[in-house]
Amino acid sequence: MNNEKNIEILNDVTAKLIDSCKGYNMCADVAEDNLVLKNQFKQRESARQQLVNEFKSKVSELGGEVENSGTVGGSAHRAFTQFMSVFKDDSKAAVDALDTGEEHLAEYIADKRKESGLHADTTLLLNRAHASALEGERFADLLDD
Repeated sequence: MNNEKNIEILNDVTAKLIDSCKGYNMCADVAEDNLVLKNQFKQRESARQQLVNEFKSKVSELGGEVENSGTVGGSAHRAFTQFMSVFKDDSKAAVDALDTGEEHLAEYIADKRKESGLHADTTLLLNRAHASALEGERFADLLDD
């Protein structure tokens, strides 16, 4: 597969990862009264941001234009979560949104990993991002119990 296709896939996933960073940040804001939980959200946001930086670095290395913003869908998802928090507990709404977002991210990356001809480095990054999304989903499930 050529560099352009790898760049496109990396940038697509980068945008979704940026969305998830913003989601973890939103959850940390909601958890302001629970410092332990707030710190866990911040740590996950930081780890996810590190992945974003690695994806951007790879795109640059391949000669591509780096993705610096999230997706319209991610913005809509956060807006819907804020709207839903009017009707239910803010933290419950945030955890539900986190769970949904991480599940969507894992599925999205799984689909991208099926593309043929990916560079080995691209596959490695996608595998790491997929594992991170699955871990985020398990974390959200634990909070939801």
